[in-house]
Amino acid sequence: MNLPLLEVCVDSHASAMAAAQGGADRLELCANLAIGGTTPSRALFRQARRDCGVRVNVLIRPRFGDFLYSEAELEEMGEEIEAFRELGADGVVLGVLTRWGELDRENMARLIDRAGSMDITLHRAFDMTRDPFAALEAAVSLGCKTILTSGQAQSAAAGKELLRELLAAAAGRIDLMAGAGVKRENILELHAHTGIRVFHTSARRGTLDSGMVYRKEGVSMGLPSLSEYEVWRTSEEEVRGCAQIVHGLSGEGAGT
Repeated sequence: MNLPLLEVCVDSHASAMAAAQGGADRLELCANLAIGGTTPSRALFRQARRDCGVRVNVLIRPRFGDFLYSEAELEEMGEEIEAFRELGADGVVLGVLTRWGELDRENMARLIDRAGSMDITLHRAFDMTRDPFAALEAAVSLGCKTILTSGQAQSAAAGKELLRELLAAAAGRIDLMAGAGVKRENILELHAHTGIRVFHTSARRGTLDSGMVYRKEGVSMGLPSLSEYEVWRTSEEEVRGCAQIVHGLSGEGAGT
């Protein structure tokens, strides 16, 4: 556990290729990163599996918003997990909470059962729990391999103190993967303070300008705060920089 590893979250074939070519150890494949990520299409998974040559974990999240799911949504999630298992995914990334802000052990167990031998990552639903240490113990008992967390803060840098405490509490039983605002400029500092050696990043450096020449003004297809003429894309250069740092981490950290 806690071996150096860089996971890059991607929501397109181009980003998946950039991550793989830059040296990512694993992809978290999703759709709609602009709203935090949702379940990707099976066609995109097939492309990533065919072309990238690295491990692929798939986000299972049916919609934007909270992690309190209806029975119909849980049914959808279970069917998606089985479909990606059959397609050869290495793992799934999921999280279900109760209305009281606890990890929903019963429904998590139902979904994990459908994952078979795939690795399970508890995603940042963890950061929305009332008691992160209770949620950590629940994740361990459910057999999760990894927890993706910012330390219940807006960014991993802001949550670094809790990340340090969580890694100590995990005691090698589960990987703590630091995510949210992770970039090559802060990985060493995060490692030194927390001891964490598993990192998650989108590895974006700004946005790409659309190739559209004609641009319709005043019309939005989604969130009005987002331009229709900007493309989110993983930077191969950023991935390479992050990977070099992560792969060079020693077992030291947490105050050393």
